Amino acid sequence: MDYRPPQDPLDILHHDHEILLVNKPSGLLSVPGKGDHLSDCLIARVQEAFPEVLLVHRLDMDTSGVMVFGLTPHAQRHLGLQFEKRQVKKTYVARVWGLMAEKQGDIDLPLIVDWPNRPLQMVDHENGKPAQTEWRVMRHGENETRVRLYPRTGRSHQLRVHMREIGHPILGDPFYAEGPARDFPRLMLHAESLRLRHPDGGKGMTFSVKAPF
Repeated sequence: MDYRPPQDPLDILHHDHEILLVNKPSGLLSVPGKGDHLSDCLIARVQEAFPEVLLVHRLDMDTSGVMVFGLTPHAQRHLGLQFEKRQVKKTYVARVWGLMAEKQGDIDLPLIVDWPNRPLQMVDHENGKPAQTEWRVMRHGENETRVRLYPRTGRSHQLRVHMREIGHPILGDPFYAEGPARDFPRLMLHAESLRLRHPDGGKGMTFSVKAPF
């Protein structure tokens, strides 16, 4: 793959003795890919400033937005359990193809990796893992809709596949959009906010960053 990640400086949203929150740019891998040419990634850049940083979750290369890292093994475990138990509230903003007729809705379509075409995912009602997404329309544009997406599960490519399956692929998606819907400078998907409990004391905290599109 032709990998040319953006060279923006680190955008740190929050930093304390247990956790670090960063705004990941679109086009940068969260973790290294296979091969030296895919070694530049967000965690490697963060490690230069915070050598003790530990991975908790990831975002797709093409998605931008809020990512949390642990700075201690305790924080990594604590946050990892919150993600596993679906206690972390995630909000995304997306621009999708077409005008969505309803104001809000739920998508419940099980997903599985499409092995011959991996890393693509696909809907599989027999073997797929449960995947649920809630969506709400923010506003309509010219043959596009801006939506907020609330994933209840954290499957790979979940939002991208779910939106395509209901006929509204995310604009600029190199995997799941076709024709004019694909012809955008980036994937129009942004992890806008994370609500989590702080590993030291359990206080609920929300970290947000506005979509750059």
